[in-house]
Amino acid sequence: MVATTEAAGCPFTGKGGPILETGSLIDPEISARPKAYYDAMRADDPIHLDPKLGMYLVSRFDDIQSIQRDPITFSVYEGYNAQYAKGYFEEFKQILERDGGGYFPDAIMSDPPYHTRIRKLMDNAFSAHRVRELEPRISEIVVDVLEGMADKGQVDVVKAFSVPVTIRVICEQLGIAQYNADNIQRWSLAVTAQIGRMQNREQMIENAKGLCELQHFLIAQIRDRQDHPKEDMISDLVHARTDDQAEPTLTFKEVVSLVRALMIAGNETTATAMTNMFYILATQPKVAEILKRSADDDRLLSRFVEELLRIEPPVRGLSRMTTKEVEVGGKLLPKGAHLLLMYASANDQEDVFPCPREFDMERSNLGRHVAFGGGPHRCIGLSLARMEIRVAAREVIRRLDHFKLDIPVEEIRYLPTVATHSIEKLPVSFSRRV
Repeated sequence: MVATTEAAGCPFTGKGGPILETGSLIDPEISARPKAYYDAMRADDPIHLDPKLGMYLVSRFDDIQSIQRDPITFSVYEGYNAQYAKGYFEEFKQILERDGGGYFPDAIMSDPPYHTRIRKLMDNAFSAHRVRELEPRISEIVVDVLEGMADKGQVDVVKAFSVPVTIRVICEQLGIAQYNADNIQRWSLAVTAQIGRMQNREQMIENAKGLCELQHFLIAQIRDRQDHPKEDMISDLVHARTDDQAEPTLTFKEVVSLVRALMIAGNETTATAMTNMFYILATQPKVAEILKRSADDDRLLSRFVEELLRIEPPVRGLSRMTTKEVEVGGKLLPKGAHLLLMYASANDQEDVFPCPREFDMERSNLGRHVAFGGGPHRCIGLSLARMEIRVAAREVIRRLDHFKLDIPVEEIRYLPTVATHSIEKLPVSFSRRV
């Protein structure tokens, strides 16, 4: 059991006091370092209405689980649409229709029974067999990137490792041979900003231009696969079929939305997890030493990944909307209540994960975290994400040593979004392992 730099031992988390009255998740300081805000919600107001955000923040583990099990009462479709390009949606949609080849709603962010059909048509792209086949190539990519930085001694791991690895991996999976990594990162941030609730109108317009570029790029790839199928995920989606006689295939709009979602989710959140991995290695030498002694122990590496995802989940929370009046956590919510399920708060709950700020790879309930969501909307790419992070951890610890964070923890800056908790830059020193 290893304590984090934030908490030595296992301190009692008391009530939060005035922070709920004066604070908001869209306040930059709270968004960047939200632990006290989460603690106060769980203790004092577990279904907390954040007036600046205009959403109910669901902070406790059991409440989140019960909501995720009921996708009819708690609609992903309604919640996501109410979140998307909030305040600027009509103008945003017009820009995409005019300049981006069309507006393509996110098919995966839907409700049953439509969502059930979409998931079934996506299954082949994420089969266990396909994921196993990808591991050797992912290892090669990780090693190649590491070898390019191992002798530098100090890098921003976001720019030098996390983003290059995940972009290369997702582009290979999609079958995209020619791409500009800087553009893909910019497009990814533009998409994520639409559910981040912290962009102004000028930023929305700039981000919408990025989405237009992304869609034209992907549409060209999809058109090519329609005529020339390959062994890749785009082809899997273009030519996916089910035994549903009414709708046996995906429409073109659905394919565009799903390929877009795979490109963004396949690199942005996984890159965040890999950056968090370096943060843990640089701030917790005992964890790094355990991994160093166990680089070939797949069991321990897998447990490291689960605890990493629990203690530093890349996705802060996702939205839902009530379709009727309903009671949650002792609070009566009206129809149309906009919710944000706070996964990071649930993963930090003391009576579910004892001493939650301790990085403990031997927890008896490691797999219980909600970093991947849950219910019918549990992340479809979770097996692939786990494998990528495990491979990254294995190859990093085999090649690098003596990790050190080059700025104080309190100076780390995070992207301005309520959807994820992503470090902007993380300068880390290290040496090549001998």
